[in-house]
Amino acid sequence: MQTGPTTWAWVTQREPPKRGELPLPYVISDIMEPTEQVDGRFYTSKREFRAVGRSHGLIEIGTEKIKPKQRATADRATAEKRQRSIKVAIEKYKAGQRPGR
Repeated sequence: MQTGPTTWAWVTQREPPKRGELPLPYVISDIMEPTEQVDGRFYTSKREFRAVGRSHGLIEIGTEKIKPKQRATADRATAEKRQRSIKVAIEKYKAGQRPGR
């Protein structure tokens, strides 16, 4: 590059900083379309919408880990009681008893 009538200078080409087409960094907004919550009101703020849901004991689906539920039939005594009950019901049915008649 010529800096004067008889002087030259080496200018290195720099890459422009990598930026998107937007003038600012990407920011997730708190504003949303009016959405009805369980209390019957419409909310345009994500923060308020989530606060109402949490106050009612709701869980927003996302990355949370759900605790596994303990099955009622996991107890051995409950399973044996159920099997005995089914066996008695089958025996009564075979003997001719019909419920509701």
